[in-house]
Amino acid sequence: MMRALEFEGYDVLVYTYRAGTVFPEHEHARPKCDGVLEGVLRITVAGKAFDLAAGDRLYLPSGTRHAAEVVGTGTVLSLDGTLW
Repeated sequence: MMRALEFEGYDVLVYTYRAGTVFPEHEHARPKCDGVLEGVLRITVAGKAFDLAAGDRLYLPSGTRHAAEVVGTGTVLSLDGTLW
């Protein structure tokens, strides 16, 4: 998945999030793509929740308000792509 995102032009960072991690609603100035390699990451956009599991990704246009949280007791291994 990392190579696919890089092929699409994203700069990709790898993050690990522990159970209980919560990101309050925020936005980014650049287009983003969040991908999950392990665990479950819930991203909420405009009141709609998307539970991303291994192999899933979600594209967010710049300025999209969203929140995120780790679901369950496992750790999430995530790819964070930014389109410059």
